[in-house]
Amino acid sequence: MTTSEKKDQDQSEKSALPDAEDIFVSSQENARTVDGQNVASTPSATDLEDSKDGLLAKVIRVLNWMPHRCRYDPENPPDFTLSMNILLAFSGTFTVANLYYAQPILNVLAEEFHVSYEKASNVATLSQAGYAVGLLFLCPLADMVPRRPFILFLIWATATAWIGLCITKDFDTFISLSFLCGVGTVTPQVMLPLVGDLVPAHRRASSLSIVVSGLALGLLIARVLSGIVANFTSWRNIYWLAFGAQYLTLVLLFFFLPDYPAKNKGLNYFKVLWGMAVMAITEPLLTQACLIGFLLSAAFTSFWTTLTFLLASPPYEYSSLEIGCFAFIGIVVVALAPIWSRLITDRFQFLFSVVLGLTFELVGIVISTFTGSFTVAGPIIHAIMMDSGANFAHTANRSNIYNLDSKARNRINTVYMVFAFGGQIMGTAVGNRLYAQGGWVWSGSSNIAFIGVAIIIGIIRGPRETGWIGWSNGWSIKKDEPKREPPVLADIDVEAVSSDQPNEESHIGGGTLSK
Repeated sequence: MTTSEKKDQDQSEKSALPDAEDIFVSSQENARTVDGQNVASTPSATDLEDSKDGLLAKVIRVLNWMPHRCRYDPENPPDFTLSMNILLAFSGTFTVANLYYAQPILNVLAEEFHVSYEKASNVATLSQAGYAVGLLFLCPLADMVPRRPFILFLIWATATAWIGLCITKDFDTFISLSFLCGVGTVTPQVMLPLVGDLVPAHRRASSLSIVVSGLALGLLIARVLSGIVANFTSWRNIYWLAFGAQYLTLVLLFFFLPDYPAKNKGLNYFKVLWGMAVMAITEPLLTQACLIGFLLSAAFTSFWTTLTFLLASPPYEYSSLEIGCFAFIGIVVVALAPIWSRLITDRFQFLFSVVLGLTFELVGIVISTFTGSFTVAGPIIHAIMMDSGANFAHTANRSNIYNLDSKARNRINTVYMVFAFGGQIMGTAVGNRLYAQGGWVWSGSSNIAFIGVAIIIGIIRGPRETGWIGWSNGWSIKKDEPKREPPVLADIDVEAVSSDQPNEESHIGGGTLSK
């Protein structure tokens, strides 16, 4: 074989191997529809995988295909309709629910697998730990690959692994699969930034609130449905029901979820992880929002953890079923959130909505802290006002930070959620310790402190301030005219752009992003 022939053969073998970032391809690479006509495109990873017969290769080929109506056209970006908004909320409901099905039936799982209650609690713990891992290591990938096939793949992988939870009789296998399913349950955290991309700026908060309400509904449905089903039938039935809900979600999204190109193709993954750590301490707006989110989540989990102890003790001594009915308070939040966002968050500065939500929550906490020991009205008022206020503040926070960099919304959302998750851990630990030492008043007082500090953080930096502290550029709470974002024309190779423009960099990009 001559040197030139060997070189040609090596080049041919190299071209047959798709890049990792090409596993998921957008409709711009697959097939583009302009004015109802298909436009020829370059060969994609789908074509390159045709010779392989592996299950994963076949699944990826299927997930990369999409109906014509879902294909992205830069000249005519998809309209974000109310039905699409509801579909994404529905999808978030039945994916985030995976984290909560086990919580009301841990005692049943302990009996089924013949383990202690303490060991059975590892099911919930490992599910949350898996969620944290997925949040930190999978969500940033959504800025590097097209979201549609990525979302579909996560749901498919999680739903398929879920079969093992339905049939296994080994506890170690059960908790291992719970961890893996927790990793894949980060799908809603990929959907939220996608909503930020698809919806116009003047409707962003109200659209996000509908999806966030879907997440709250998922928590409610999982806990209530799991307890009822396990009480009257086998506990495995709730897991089979969850399996069916996940595949139904997969089918609906397969036929209706619009495609959206990768905004940062070629971005180095490890630079992304480092970049998120950097921007968490160098972007004043993001840092402010993350600290508020941390304290909001701490107060939230502290209340719901200690509420069980309060209601199970004198003078209430409620049963577990009666305590579980408190979850129905979430329906109030689901109903109020879109209305609040449309009337307030979309019309005024996001920071105004954040502080207003925090104040609303603080009033409920104060009432409950000093009345909850002798009247159940206190915790009910607390639950309604705290859940509502937290939902309003979180939605406004997200809407605000998504404006930092449209190309980095998944990374920005990841940083925010990591802080929120840390707040949940701290709130649980602090709430339990203070309740054990001083009862309901002590734990409630810590929640007052959490929200009080969050309000201070909110008001020391104005909505137009570019530095760390101050109210420069105006005191008005009216929202400025939003800047219209141009449609994404093609997948952007960030590494190539940054090499051509070394002087225009942003640490938000996790390395370099063109401004």
